[in-house]
Amino acid sequence: MRHLPNLLTLANLFCGCLALVCILNAQPFLFQTPSGDPDLHWSWSYGVTQMQWGGALILLAAVFDLLDGFVARALKVFSPIGADLDSLADVVSFGVAPSAILYMLLWDCVSREPMVTDVSMWATAPAFLLACFAALRLARFNVMPIGSKGFQGMPTPAVGLLIASLALVSWDKPAGWTAWLFGSRWALYALIALLCYLMVSGIRFMKLMPAQWKLTQAWPQALLVLATLISIPWLRFGAIPLAFVLYVVLSFVPGKAQPAS
Repeated sequence: MRHLPNLLTLANLFCGCLALVCILNAQPFLFQTPSGDPDLHWSWSYGVTQMQWGGALILLAAVFDLLDGFVARALKVFSPIGADLDSLADVVSFGVAPSAILYMLLWDCVSREPMVTDVSMWATAPAFLLACFAALRLARFNVMPIGSKGFQGMPTPAVGLLIASLALVSWDKPAGWTAWLFGSRWALYALIALLCYLMVSGIRFMKLMPAQWKLTQAWPQALLVLATLISIPWLRFGAIPLAFVLYVVLSFVPGKAQPAS
């Protein structure tokens, strides 16, 4: 049983790797109509479904990421290897895989611009800044004092879940608010810059698991969960971006994300 937390961490990493495969297979490709067709020609096919599977696998990776910490605390099993393994898995699942989603979204935006005959690598490269800043955030987290109150900088799983949800919202409601976001590379650049800043900022974000399960102490977490659950029937996958915004706002409630003593 003492190896169970590490097995759950590896399941997180496994889902992140599968997500990468699905996302990168979502690029458009040429296919030829059947040979018996008199109007034989080549056509473009967009593997959009694969990218949504990638987003779903990132969500599953987050479930395993939550379970490994819960199981480790329940079994009272802690080790330096487990902590480092958790960070390595998170870099892939919540850094590299979401960067791949942003890469595909930027590729699609740039390819639809007027007078564009080829997509420049430099136009899509900013997507992978997210992975770089996620690695920096996780490295800094590993050397923070034990017992710090709150997270200094946005936790990488929160960022990964936000990006994964954007792919799922676009698939679920393609004419919704994500159509505006995905229609402009500059909007995506701004989103990347904001998320990178939040991860390495000195802002203290609250922990989702409160130190004490008392209403006076845990009401922000309770409000976050309740508002998210209530919004699911109307927003569906859009409930995840809503939860992200609420998480940021509630982290600024005085006394709920204090600096480490």
